[in-house]
Amino acid sequence: MEETELRGVQQTLGPVLRAKALDNRLPDPILGDRYAEQVMRRLDPDYDKGRFGSSQVGLAAVVRAKAHDDWARAFLADHPDAVVLHLGCGLDTRVQRIDPPTTVDWFDLDYPDVVELRRRFLPPREHHTLIGSSVTDPAWLESVPRGRPVLMIAEGLVPYLAEADLRALLAGIVDAFPAGRLQFETVPVWTWRSSKWDPTLRKYGARFHSGFDDPAALADWHPRLEYVDEAPMYDAPELMAKAPANVRRMYRLLNLVPGMRRSMRIVRFRF
Repeated sequence: MEETELRGVQQTLGPVLRAKALDNRLPDPILGDRYAEQVMRRLDPDYDKGRFGSSQVGLAAVVRAKAHDDWARAFLADHPDAVVLHLGCGLDTRVQRIDPPTTVDWFDLDYPDVVELRRRFLPPREHHTLIGSSVTDPAWLESVPRGRPVLMIAEGLVPYLAEADLRALLAGIVDAFPAGRLQFETVPVWTWRSSKWDPTLRKYGARFHSGFDDPAALADWHPRLEYVDEAPMYDAPELMAKAPANVRRMYRLLNLVPGMRRSMRIVRFRF
C-alpha cells in the first residue's frame, strides 16, 4: 500500500473504496465503478487477497453510493447549470461515474491529505475543483460561485459531525444559494451513542458525534428547508437482488434485529 498520513476518520475511506472495487467484480455490479477498482489496486495491490479478501459484506456502502448517484443524476438533469458540493469526498469517483456536463461546476472537498491522494490517483477534469479543508471551516464556501442551484452530497460524513457543526454547515449552504438539494445519511441516537464501542470505528480511532431518531425534523433548523424522502439501504432491492447469497442472508438476518434496518438512513432535503 502506498504510504499515506491519513488518521482517524480519514482512514475509513479505505474500506468504502474497497467495497466499491469488489462490487465491480460481480457479474452484475450494483455500482459498476471501474475507477474505484483501479485506485484500490494502486493503493493496495493485494486488497482482494487472503481469507476474506473478496468478501462482499460491504455492499451496503455500495448501495448507499448508488442512491446518492441516482439522486444526483436526477437533479443535474433538471439543473444542468448547478454547483455540486461533494463534501467528505474521500477517494470516491462520483464525478467520474456521473460525468456531468461542463455547465456544472463540481467541487470535491476533504482534508488536505485526502485531496493530495486524489491528485495522485485520479485525473483532473474541466470544471472540477478540489478543496483541501475541514468541512467545518466556513472559509471554504467563500471560493464557491453563488447565484445558481446547488447540490450538496455528503456521503458517509454527517454522523461524524457534532450537531452544532452540522447546523452551521446546512445553514451556511442554504443561505448562500437561491435553491438546491441536500443529500446525506444520518444515524439514530442509539447508533451515535454506541459508536464508541463499534470495533470498526475503534480500529481507526473514530466515532460518531451526532444522531437523530427523526431526520426529517432537521428541516426545522431553517425556514427554507424541506424534507423530501429517504432511500433504502440495508434492505435495498439492489442489495437483495445482486449480492451473493451468503451476503443477502446476512443482511436479512440483520434486518430482523430491532433498529438495525434503519440504523443508517439516506435522506434528502430541498430549499
